[in-house]
Amino acid sequence: MSPTLALLLLSQVAFYTTVTSKKVCGRPPVSDGIDETILKRVYEIGEEVSLTCGQGYLPSTATTSRITCTDTGGWTQSNLACSPKMCPIPRALQPLAMGRTEAPFKSVLNFTYVMLGANESSCLHNGTWSNPPPVCKAVNCPLALPPRDGRIVHDKPITGSTTMYGQGWTYECNPPKAPSYERGSCRADGTVPDPPVCSIPTNIPNGVITFAVMRPHGYKEKVKYACNEHYVLDGQAEIQCQNTGNWSSKPVCRAPCTVGIKRGRIFYNAKKIWIADLKPNRVLHGEHVAFYCLNRADKCGYPVVSTCNDGSLPIPECFEGEFLPAG
Repeated sequence: MSPTLALLLLSQVAFYTTVTSKKVCGRPPVSDGIDETILKRVYEIGEEVSLTCGQGYLPSTATTSRITCTDTGGWTQSNLACSPKMCPIPRALQPLAMGRTEAPFKSVLNFTYVMLGANESSCLHNGTWSNPPPVCKAVNCPLALPPRDGRIVHDKPITGSTTMYGQGWTYECNPPKAPSYERGSCRADGTVPDPPVCSIPTNIPNGVITFAVMRPHGYKEKVKYACNEHYVLDGQAEIQCQNTGNWSSKPVCRAPCTVGIKRGRIFYNAKKIWIADLKPNRVLHGEHVAFYCLNRADKCGYPVVSTCNDGSLPIPECFEGEFLPAG
């Protein structure tokens, strides 16, 4: 090996030994609340660091705040403890704080259902709140509009053009309109409900209302219908006045049927009868009739059932004008 190359290798070994033989300390571990902004990433052996509490924290008593980087690459022990500063909870809010009178640094008070002020406040480093408690102010609502052909009856006398939160009233309609007797009140957001619409129930085809139509009726009051003779009620007999002033679905009166043949026998109402003996010639809606059709090959009759549907009773396709007695 040449002297020049040997000297170069020797220099590299010496340089490597110098760098790796010296130990250093990394950034010291710290507990919550200690100010980390002044700390470096690497420290030399014997270098000292003075630890302090960060903004918004207070040091504990009788603490050791200086630590030293040792030759093992570690740090000497520190007993410094930092506790957060406390913000006094406003007296008006203490009943909601479950017995607590203070809140630590960085705590946040959230306010809801308030009218004036911020909706939250944070505990600052100096022991004060970022925003004062909000002021709860009584909510006022504009006067509600009366229903068409009606009026509003307030629970308490009204002076001026506004009402206060929680104050209520009743909507009433002028006779012969049907008042809904719907309740209304001033809401927390300062609005009032729309007035209900009043209405009068009407008759149904082939049916009647079972009380005088012109009698006033209110919200949730019921009206009962009945059908004319031989008509069958389809649906609920009673309807109810809704808070819109409209009525729930009305029933329908279904018409009876006539049997459209002149001769033969049928089975109706648990009896075998001749068509001529069906007097009057009437079958009610939903009732069944069995027609006896002629089987020419076997010379006998067989039943075919048909159902009355709102005035229509289909005649079986097998009927050709000839019927045989049943049985």
